[in-house]
Amino acid sequence: MTIHAKLDRWHNVLRFVTLRTADYGHLLSLELSEARAYVTREIIALVALAVSGLFTLSFFCIALIASAWNTRYFIVVVWSIAALWLVASVAALFVFRAQRPVRSFAILKSELRADLETLKEALK
Repeated sequence: MTIHAKLDRWHNVLRFVTLRTADYGHLLSLELSEARAYVTREIIALVALAVSGLFTLSFFCIALIASAWNTRYFIVVVWSIAALWLVASVAALFVFRAQRPVRSFAILKSELRADLETLKEALK
């Protein structure tokens, strides 16, 4: 293969990369906006769920303690509620750690991978 042919091939590769760079920028901005919207919705939903759940459980626990106030089971009820809160906290920790992370920028990664394969084929 002559030097001129190699230079032409590299010129074509560089032109392809330059054209695709603008596409990558546009795709990146689209994926960033989608990721931002997704994260915002998830955070708002989780905060609302956590606040409402904690208020509900707190009032329920207060009602249980108040119901057992002048009985001989008062101490047992209080410590049982504390133990249930501990179990719920540990369970929430395990559920949180067991979740798989969200694959962000999957489209951009696949496009980059496909273009790299195209470049490899062009350079063979």
